[in-house]
Amino acid sequence: MVLLTLMAAITIGIVRIRNLFGVVVLSGIYSFLMASVMIVLDAVDVAMTEAAIGAGISTVLMLGALYLTKTHESDPIHSQIPALFIAIVIAGVLVFGTLDLPPFGEATNPIHLNVANYYLENSIKQTTVPNVVTSVLASYRGFDTLGETAVVFTAGIGVLMLLRGRRKSKAAKDQERQNEA
Repeated sequence: MVLLTLMAAITIGIVRIRNLFGVVVLSGIYSFLMASVMIVLDAVDVAMTEAAIGAGISTVLMLGALYLTKTHESDPIHSQIPALFIAIVIAGVLVFGTLDLPPFGEATNPIHLNVANYYLENSIKQTTVPNVVTSVLASYRGFDTLGETAVVFTAGIGVLMLLRGRRKSKAAKDQERQNEA
């Protein structure tokens, strides 16, 4: 409950603050708190991904984008009431959708009745990997993991190309100024 309370407080801070540097810092803190929640839920692999991508790479990319733009958000020109209403309605629908879920961690949940026992019993014999999570991600779901990795890699290359293009145009402008003088 402490982590969720801190996450709610940081969310309110992100919405209220107008300094974009502060928003980036609070977003990084939020990602670290989300990684902590994932550790509490025994999803260490997801926690490591959230910490690396959500708090690490995303924060660095946002700071890079902030370096290339203004540091303060413009004042809104429209009322925020319709957006707040839509957000509350969507939140209500999402909460309503969770009311029919089975209790968390119960052994009779559908997720535990299908392939989980098969993985636990056969993963070491079939893959020779001692960690069941690693064997599922790298062997049983290897193509899926490869696809996810390719998507993240492609996104990273795209961002690097955008940042590189920005530097080239700035350098070209400097060259034009020198040629004019």
